[in-house]
Amino acid sequence: MPDPSLLPDPTDPTPQPGPTSQPGPESAPQESLWLRLLWMILIGMMLGLAQTVLQIAALLQFVLMLTRDGRPNAELAWFGKRMGDWMAKAVRFQTAADEEKPWPWSPLD
Repeated sequence: MPDPSLLPDPTDPTPQPGPTSQPGPESAPQESLWLRLLWMILIGMMLGLAQTVLQIAALLQFVLMLTRDGRPNAELAWFGKRMGDWMAKAVRFQTAADEEKPWPWSPLD
């Protein structure tokens, strides 16, 4: 039988030490989740801008191909590949498949 003097008095209004009275590791993930939400909002806005730029680049590439007998512009093709790489990295962060944020917070792969 446990010693009754070691058990807390249920009628005592003073907080007892325990997981609810002291901030511990449980509060840290919540704070980082709120920070992640801010990153997700910012990166989501950047993805929206990137989608618009991609549509303009694709239309421009199509017009150039019409005027060059079907040959694509190499610089626009390279830009499209880099944009696709960036968007894939951003989507992986957004969906929590990866913790690495896209450029400018990490190198452009």
